[in-house]
Amino acid sequence: MSQPSTPAPGASRPADPRPGGGSGSPWAAGGTVFAGVLLFVDGVLGVLKGIAGIASNDVYTRINDYVFKFSVTSWGWIHLVLGVILILVGWGILSGAAWARAAGVVLASLNLIANFMWLPYTPVWAIVTIAIDVFVIWALCTDRSNPRDQVRSS
Repeated sequence: MSQPSTPAPGASRPADPRPGGGSGSPWAAGGTVFAGVLLFVDGVLGVLKGIAGIASNDVYTRINDYVFKFSVTSWGWIHLVLGVILILVGWGILSGAAWARAAGVVLASLNLIANFMWLPYTPVWAIVTIAIDVFVIWALCTDRSNPRDQVRSS
C-alpha cells in the first residue's frame, strides 16, 4: 500500500482557482459580489419608488380595502428610507465590510416583506424586487469565503 506523497518543505501547492481561496462554491462567491451590486441598484430603485410616492399620490394605484393600507406618501417614506439603507449596505458588501453581509440578509428580508405588502400598488415591480431579494439572501447566506478577497480579485 503506497503512502500519498507530501510536498517537499518549501514547495508551493497549486493555487485553488475558486474565488476566496477555495472555501465555498464559485457560484456563491461571484453571487456575493453580484448581491452587493443588486442591493445597491435595488436601493436606488427604492429611493426612486419612494420619491415618486412622496411627490404625488396619483403615481400609484389607489387601493380601497387592503389589509396593509397606508397612504401612498407613507409607503413612499418607507421605500425611501429602506432604499438609502440598501444603498449603504450594498456599498458595504462591495467594499468587503464584514458587517455588510449580515446587514444585507436582514435588510433584503425587510425589503422583501415591504414589497410583498406593496404588491397591490405595483405588482410587476414588487415581484421583480422580491425575486432580487430572494437571490441576495441566498447569495449572502451560501458564500463562506472572505468578501475582501472577492473584491480584490475582480
